Amino acid sequence: MYAFDLKRPGTLDEAVKALGEGEAQALGGGQTLIPSLKARLAAPEVLVALSGIKEIKGVCTDDEGRICVGGGTTHAQVAREAGGYPALASLAARIGDPAVRNRGTIGGSLANNDPSACYPAAVLASGATVVTTAREIAADEFFDGMFATALDEGEIITEVRFPVPEAAAYEKFLQPASHFPLVAVFVAKFAEGVRVAVTGASEEGVFRWGEAEAALSENFSADAVKELRVEAEGMIGDLHGTPDYRAHLVGVMTRRAVEAAAG
Repeated sequence: MYAFDLKRPGTLDEAVKALGEGEAQALGGGQTLIPSLKARLAAPEVLVALSGIKEIKGVCTDDEGRICVGGGTTHAQVAREAGGYPALASLAARIGDPAVRNRGTIGGSLANNDPSACYPAAVLASGATVVTTAREIAADEFFDGMFATALDEGEIITEVRFPVPEAAAYEKFLQPASHFPLVAVFVAKFAEGVRVAVTGASEEGVFRWGEAEAALSENFSADAVKELRVEAEGMIGDLHGTPDYRAHLVGVMTRRAVEAAAG
């Protein structure tokens, strides 16, 4: 691990100011960044810890009925307090292990945008809005490929606003060593149509499966997507599964998610 300075701001204004000074990087729960530092894959001069900023923590419901989750809220807290959106609470309860759930934050997960992370699927399928210290970003505009997002340097995720669908479910095929999904699918049914987001499968990260969305918007049942397939080209291939295997799992997990949501 390289040497660095640590700053612990108590407010968002202090955090934004600290991130604007030198080669600084925000630190949420540290579940990705700390291992990267230990492996010397990252070398910021300054770490700006966000854990002391109370204004970006907590779960509430706004006037539009959306579930609003502070960017500094841990997975465990989302699991406990997002009962108004059961599929989201269930997703949070199954991230990693207890240590990860009690340290990792939703803002950190989204900012990192790991191609196998769980929250990006929930955000994209829900059509959520990511609120930062500078602006509001629609889910469809936020994710920009593997480990890439629309965030600018020094921009902090302060809140994520989730519209609550009529029915939803998240199903993942667990990679037992890491507890990341090998492939996972979040399905959300709204009055205006169905959104389907896939994580863990593509080299480009989380994506919407438009063909499944169209079929499910016409007929919200597992049978509607029974014959559909995604292309194996562009899927992740590693020791845990080939691109063809992951492409197959996308269909399987989509059907399971629809069955769970409909049931």
